[in-house]
Amino acid sequence: MVLLTFNIIKNRSDFEKNYKLSDDEILNITERNTASILRILENSNVFATFFIEVSLVEKLKPLVKKIIGQGHEISFYNENSTVADIDFAKKYVEEFSGKIIRGIRQKEVTISLDQLKNLEFSYVSNIENANILFPFKRLQRSTDIAIKNGMSIIPESISPYSQIPYNDFVFQTIPLQYYQNMVMETINNDEFVLVYLNTWQFTNFEKFKFKIPFYRKYNSGIKMENKLENFLEWMNEKEFAFSRMKDFVF
Repeated sequence: MVLLTFNIIKNRSDFEKNYKLSDDEILNITERNTASILRILENSNVFATFFIEVSLVEKLKPLVKKIIGQGHEISFYNENSTVADIDFAKKYVEEFSGKIIRGIRQKEVTISLDQLKNLEFSYVSNIENANILFPFKRLQRSTDIAIKNGMSIIPESISPYSQIPYNDFVFQTIPLQYYQNMVMETINNDEFVLVYLNTWQFTNFEKFKFKIPFYRKYNSGIKMENKLENFLEWMNEKEFAFSRMKDFVF
């Protein structure tokens, strides 16, 4: 089973010299990037889970409605929000969408499992930092889903032989054929493979001069769109099944 997920998080607000974008313009880039992803998913008949950063929920209400309307799952991404912020956002989305928000993702764990359980989340999908060296560090840890405090803890996937994690930077950087081999290994060995990407990776950094490391510009923008399209086409040819996170866990 393939759990395809996307993080809708803020684009950086620092820029190259003599270049500037307003907050609304940055938000529009996020919306366009997500719309491109939705088009690719629709063309491939694939359903995914979108983890939206808590502080963006109210600002991106039409986009959230569109994601849900196309059959995808909405979960939350906690950057540095308080328990009260998360509680408000959860109730806000559930009220206007009629859908229960079951999952949350954190990179640096800030909210405890007890607190998340009290907010009535059902699963946690935490991820780790991915800089230029970390994505290729061999890892040794369990990739099984654990149950703690009545919640499902879904870990990042790791290729069982190469021991390379399935983070956003790995997908962007390594050749697609190698990535496909990783997926084949994992599906043949494990119950699932969890893939996650960030919507900002689909930004045209030649046009929009965000100040980011050079290695993060590599294969971004339209190249990421093409790579995702080719990856999903290959997955469909292999007849691999996709699942939204909430469906797989429950």
